[in-house]
Amino acid sequence: MSEKKELLTTNRKALTINLDDRKYGTFAEIGAGQEVARVFFQAGGAAGTVAKTISAYDMTFSDAIYGKAPRYVSRERLALMLDHEYQLLLERLAAQRGERTTFFVFADTVATKSFKGNNDAHGWMGVRFQTEPGGAPSEIVLHVRMWDKDAVLQQDALGIAGTNLIYSAFYYRDDPKRLIESLVDNIGTTRLEVDMIKFSGPAFKEVDNRLVSLYLVQHGLTNAVMFGPQGEVLQPSEALYKKAILVERGSFRPVTHVNVDMLNCATAQFVQEPLVKGKDVIVLMEITMNNLLAAGALDAHDFLSRVDLLGELGFTTIISNYSEYYRLTTYFRRYTKEMIGVAMGINNLLEIFNEKYYDHLEGGILESFGRMFRHAVKLYVYPMRQDAFDRYVNTGDAATHGSVASHAFASGVLINAKNVHVADHLSNLYAHLLENHYIDCIVGFDPGLLSIFSRDVLRRIRESDPTWEQMVPASVVSAIKRRGLFGYTAPQRAVASA
Repeated sequence: MSEKKELLTTNRKALTINLDDRKYGTFAEIGAGQEVARVFFQAGGAAGTVAKTISAYDMTFSDAIYGKAPRYVSRERLALMLDHEYQLLLERLAAQRGERTTFFVFADTVATKSFKGNNDAHGWMGVRFQTEPGGAPSEIVLHVRMWDKDAVLQQDALGIAGTNLIYSAFYYRDDPKRLIESLVDNIGTTRLEVDMIKFSGPAFKEVDNRLVSLYLVQHGLTNAVMFGPQGEVLQPSEALYKKAILVERGSFRPVTHVNVDMLNCATAQFVQEPLVKGKDVIVLMEITMNNLLAAGALDAHDFLSRVDLLGELGFTTIISNYSEYYRLTTYFRRYTKEMIGVAMGINNLLEIFNEKYYDHLEGGILESFGRMFRHAVKLYVYPMRQDAFDRYVNTGDAATHGSVASHAFASGVLINAKNVHVADHLSNLYAHLLENHYIDCIVGFDPGLLSIFSRDVLRRIRESDPTWEQMVPASVVSAIKRRGLFGYTAPQRAVASA
């Protein structure tokens, strides 16, 4: 049994830093008062830590000091603040005390609940710091969302979170998991969400930001994180803001021709929707934490392999803690009012109609569908061959949904959104969704790909059966071979006998 770690109070964290005479820096805060600096002043001994505090609240003053940025609460504004204040520290104090001091700058730019109460309470905060006197700086930047209804409580949460960030940068930087968990010490995830974090600099040269982002979801600090095609960590509100969204959920272990064909076909239909024409569109591949934890524990190498392969194909990836689709579409509604499309196979469609997933909802499956479909959401359903469908329905809960009638040429039949059977008492509900185009068949697909399944590809890779190479895109084949992913081992070359 692991030793229980002592939960330090916010005051104790600030006081510990204040009493460390090697640490000295600036606090620059915009938009919610000087909440983090206040914590350090109240803890006592701040004269040994605080070089300067500043709150350039007025936009004209802020622009004059830091330069203009597209938005005042943005990553760009935070970067300007960190750059400016850190450079000032070095210019003014390096000669005087640089040999014995590790300098740092904490900065935040935040919008708490406005007087009218109709804005999004969120902010960017970061800390740039040296780990040794005269050394190159490292940096942690994160985005927070505040859930308290009252602005004063939001300010309080911000002060605690900023103190946690500074303390963790100094004392937990060698343990990213502990660092992540400590960000919500004395606040909790019901008051504050951390939906993006990025580490950089020499102190974090061994840190993979994608893996650290995954810890945010795993430890409940947020429910979803996003990565761009190059593996870069994306902030969801920036990536999804006012965009029409198309998403495909899968295991992508590995990504196959079917996954790509499904999304390409669904995209072709999605962009032709009247509500989507002329809109900015983002296309996502989604993996759930349930899928990543299917083996019982998180396999970091397996996770990074999946994200890398999706990136090889140019896809943006989202990792979410939303096992139910209605929760995923509700999450997207935080950021956009535009149309949402969900591409899925027949098996996922039948899972949506499995009532066991909605026992916790007072309104059951009807409540879940009301939440999912109420704002321009459509499901695009990829077909399945009859023989594959029969294997699916005979290996789990889906058996209760039935199948089309068996006959001599059943294996050649394609099960699609129009001929699939759901449970009898849900058939009228299904018909309503189909007739009103909340559910649509994917068209233009390649019938020759319908026999491909990720689990078969994975098995063939591990058995050194080269036929797997025909089941995945060429760039994925190269990446799997080059990096030895999913248990791939290069075939042994025969040695000619003398």
